[in-house]
Amino acid sequence: MFEQLKDIIVNYVEVKKEDIRPESRFIEDLGFTSFDFMSMLGEIEDALDVEINQDEVVDIRTVQEAVDYLSTLV
Repeated sequence: MFEQLKDIIVNYVEVKKEDIRPESRFIEDLGFTSFDFMSMLGEIEDALDVEINQDEVVDIRTVQEAVDYLSTLV
């Protein structure tokens, strides 16, 4: 799941896959904007065939938190 998420992240921000760590924060470390993050969520929904609850993702700050959340959906 982590590797799959990294593949998606690099489509939205200027960062190398090898620089993405579980503790990387989307906004502070990877340079996401709110719009980037929401757009990425849409792609994740399509790629993993899941439905993401917008109310639950507002507290996700790091890549690992996103992996943990997505793991509960698949």
